[in-house]
Parts: sequence; C-alpha cells; structure tokens
Amino acid sequence: MVGSAARELLLVIAVAAVGLLLATAVTFAPWPVTPGGSAPSGLVELHRPASTDRTGTASG
Repeated sequence: MVGSAARELLLVIAVAAVGLLLATAVTFAPWPVTPGGSAPSGLVELHRPASTDRTGTASG
C-alpha cells in the first residue's frame, strides 16, 4: 500500500516536472518566421505619449 502511494506521488511529480520543462522550452524558443506572414511577436516598450502644445482641447 505505501509503495503504490509513493509511486503514484512520484509519477505526479515527474509529469509536473516534464510539463514545466516543456513550458519553459516553448517560452524561450525563437518564433518561426513565415514568409508572407506577419512579423513574429516581440517585446513592446511602454512609454508615455509625446506631449502636445494644445491644452484643454477636445478632439472630434
């Protein structure tokens, strides 16, 4: 009884470890470039919008 419970727990931990390894590999793998397709995804820099000289005006 104790041996089968330990074996089952070890199997669950092994499957979880394999899942984490696969997720890490997919995360850091380069995106494939497809001819004629859109550009591969990349990081986006966040910055504040450029200031304008107009103050207090509404567009539209």
